[in-house]
Amino acid sequence: MSASALLIAPDSIGEAVMAQPLLALLRQREPALRIDVLCPRRLASVFRAMPEVGEVFDAAGTGPALVRLGRACRLGWRLRRRDYRRAYALADLPGSTLATLIAGIPERIGYRGDAHRLLLNRVHEPQAADPLPRVEHYARLAFAPREPLTGGLPAPRLARRVARERAVRARFALDPSAPLIALCPDADGSPGGWPRRHYAALANLLVDEWPEAQLVLIGSARNRAAATEIAALSGVSLHNLAGETSVGEAIALVSQASGVVSGNTGLMHLAAAFGRPQVAIFGSGDPRHSPPRSPRARVEWLHPDCPPPCAPPACIECEPDCLDRITPSAVFESLSRVMRFEPAGARPVR
Repeated sequence: MSASALLIAPDSIGEAVMAQPLLALLRQREPALRIDVLCPRRLASVFRAMPEVGEVFDAAGTGPALVRLGRACRLGWRLRRRDYRRAYALADLPGSTLATLIAGIPERIGYRGDAHRLLLNRVHEPQAADPLPRVEHYARLAFAPREPLTGGLPAPRLARRVARERAVRARFALDPSAPLIALCPDADGSPGGWPRRHYAALANLLVDEWPEAQLVLIGSARNRAAATEIAALSGVSLHNLAGETSVGEAIALVSQASGVVSGNTGLMHLAAAFGRPQVAIFGSGDPRHSPPRSPRARVEWLHPDCPPPCAPPACIECEPDCLDRITPSAVFESLSRVMRFEPAGARPVR
C-alpha cells in the first residue's frame, strides 16, 4: 500500500495557491505518495485544480459547539480509515486538531503558531526576523526542521478544466469564442485598493485596443459595490459578475482569461498559477513577500517609503497616494506586453 499524507489547508484562496509547491515537492520526493486535503468547503475547487491532490475533505467548522464536536469526531474516524502516516498543518482550522488526533496520524508537521500547539510533534520555527516569502515558508515543511531548501522551488501551478470553463461561459452568457479580460477590483471600502476611476479608465483603453474582447468584473459579494461603480464610470459594456460567482466559477473564468488585472488578492495568485497574462497592482504591500509567481505576470509597484507598519489602519491615517500614482496607461502598457506574448517576466522589484 502506498504512503499517504493529509494537508490541513490554509483558509484563504491566495494561501491555498501558495501551498501547492509544497505538494509538488512532496510528490517529487515520493512519487507514489497519496495526498488528501482538509480545507474549508469554499476552497475545495482550488485544491481540486492541483494534480497532486486526491480526495478533498470538508473542514466545516460552524454551528453550535456540540454540533461541531460531533462533526469533528465523525471526520476523525473517517480520516482514521485512510491510514495517513503524516499530516502537514498549515493552519488551525476549527475542528481539525481533534479530527487529526482521532485519526491517529503519527507524524504531524507544521510551524509553531500556524497550528494548535497540541497537534504538532515535528515543529518548525518561523523566521521572525526576516520572514520567508509565503511559498518558501510552506515549502520548507517538505524538509526536516532547520534543513535548508535545496534545488529549484517550483512555482504554484493549477490544472485547467476546459469543460468547466465552457460551462461557466454558458452560464453567464459569455461569447464562447471572444477573448476574456478579467478586472478584479478590491473589496468595497478597503484601503490600499487601486482607485475605481482608474479601473474605469483602464476598461476604456482595453475596449479601444481589443473591441472583440469581453471585459468581466470578478470578485466576491464584498466587491459588488466597487464593481458596480466601475461599470458605471467606464461607460462601456462590462459584465459585472462580482458577487455572482462561486469560487469554482471564478476559477474557471480566471483560468481562461486572456488578461487579468488585480490587486494583491487570491485572484492574483490564481491567475499566476494558471499562467495567465496579468498585471498585479501593489500599494503599501510588498510584492517581495507574496508576488505572482509567473513569467507572464508583471507587477506595478512604486515602492512607497512608508514607515512600518504600512497597512490598515496606518494607510487610512496617512492618506497615501502610492496607488493613485499608478496610472491606467501604465497598467495598460504592462498588460498589453504580456497579452501580446512578449518574453517579459515579472517586473524586477527593488
